[in-house]
Amino acid sequence: MYEGTDTIVLYEELAYEDVLPLAWRPHLEPLDPAVVTSFGERNLHVLQACAAIEEHGQQEKKDDTSPVASELLRLDLKVNLLLDLLGQLVVANNPRPPAMPVRFNALGATWKASGTGPLPAGEGVLELYLRDSLPQPLRLLGRITASDQDGRVKARFIPPSDTIADLIEKLAFRRHRRQIAGARQSRRG
Repeated sequence: MYEGTDTIVLYEELAYEDVLPLAWRPHLEPLDPAVVTSFGERNLHVLQACAAIEEHGQQEKKDDTSPVASELLRLDLKVNLLLDLLGQLVVANNPRPPAMPVRFNALGATWKASGTGPLPAGEGVLELYLRDSLPQPLRLLGRITASDQDGRVKARFIPPSDTIADLIEKLAFRRHRRQIAGARQSRRG
């Protein structure tokens, strides 16, 4: 999926790209509005939790050697270890769908399905498991816009709330920023 460019884009917007457990759940009938509202509330919690987890280990001053900073870093590492262990337990007790290359943003997603993908124009829910330590997936309602025999699938989402769209945009931006920082370090190293 990576096309050699520095910026990952989908539908002309910055996108998040990774290999994640995902599943497309087709639905034939319109979803109950209460279910749609529930998806929005859960998505908000999933994205907020993901943002909080990703903030770990970021130090403002890398040369700060004060005892307090050292103790905070040590505690941060222990909490992250506990989150990783908890994630392993969650995954072991609740099997996830297979991980696949995926690119997504608040507008839509594209992924490589194993086998033949869903039929175009089919409506459903894309479930994305962003982190092992988060038991619930991000659930995005949409419609398949393209699918080929090689399993490449493209979906367009029903626009989520502005808050959810903003959090997805921030998730993609943080990922993009980390990729740029990693590329700079590898060029220096």
